[in-house]
Amino acid sequence: MRRWVLLAIGWWLFALGYAQQVITVKKGDVQSLLDAVQTANKVNADKDAERFYILIPDGFYDMGDKVLTRITGHNIALIGQSMTGTVIQNCPDIKNEGISKTAIFQNRGTNNYFQDLTLKNALDYYAAGAAGRAVTLQDKGNRTICNRVRLLSYQDTYFSDNSQGQLYFQDSEIHGTVDFICGEGDVWFERCKIVTEKRTLDGSGGRNVIAAPKTKETPWGYIFNHCTVENIESNFEYARGWNGTPHCIWLHTTLLSPEKLNPTRFDYRGMRTVQNDFKEYGTKDATGRDITPKTNVVTFEMQDEKNSVETILTKKAAAKYTLKHVFDDWNPVKIIKQMEKKLTSIQAWPSPEQ
Repeated sequence: MRRWVLLAIGWWLFALGYAQQVITVKKGDVQSLLDAVQTANKVNADKDAERFYILIPDGFYDMGDKVLTRITGHNIALIGQSMTGTVIQNCPDIKNEGISKTAIFQNRGTNNYFQDLTLKNALDYYAAGAAGRAVTLQDKGNRTICNRVRLLSYQDTYFSDNSQGQLYFQDSEIHGTVDFICGEGDVWFERCKIVTEKRTLDGSGGRNVIAAPKTKETPWGYIFNHCTVENIESNFEYARGWNGTPHCIWLHTTLLSPEKLNPTRFDYRGMRTVQNDFKEYGTKDATGRDITPKTNVVTFEMQDEKNSVETILTKKAAAKYTLKHVFDDWNPVKIIKQMEKKLTSIQAWPSPEQ
């Protein structure tokens, strides 16, 4: 009898400890979400803490004008019920626009994980004038994974803000107009949908730039692999250099509107540098036909400086871009598989009428 009592107590303690690592947010209750993040930050202050799960049912979580909700803990997983059904939004005043002032979440932790949700920054971009910098996720962390995450904004939608960061997106969707994937570190985008929105409200004119890397302390920069680019009216370019020695590589990209890619393909006008490593390989149209130019030499310019670069990779050069080479001892694909298996046993979503 004593043995069974001890076993029962052991299981109870195990279940209690497990329960403390999972919080299910109240459906549509933004304060419940904020409280859950605050709790996770406290419980998982240690980098070696066990995974903490925040389950977010489908619903609209309106943060109003609140910005920079910090995720300071480690090994925290924010799991929505579905990528388009779980929507977390803020709406900063246009007077407060800025790349470091507007984010919904500012991640500062290591090994944090986002899945099946939408982050929308609803700053009134078209009324903002010369700049409407409105970030969804400002990532100062390291080894962040975004799996089936949709980021909606216009300028500076996603900001990788760790010069030594390793970050990974898979099967996600990112919308924007100007430099809407920007920052530093090594970031791999796998099978993501990249959507360029209208540059102006009426759709007339304008030019979109997808990425603005400022790589300084990492060797790889931004790598887009098997991604799809969709265009809403305005023409676009793959990338422009922000600062440092920016890297931006496009591999096996599908262009749904290839005629809207400007002739240079990359913006030749550097912001603070003419140095870059901008390349592409295996670009296709919507039918799967290879439309990669045989050569595309771009002369990048900044004031009196010029730098002419061939932007088309050879097959041999393209082969070096693998997850193993880029991340070495970190395998985000394996982590995603483990997470999805784990989540099947702990998810408990409310019914639609709740």
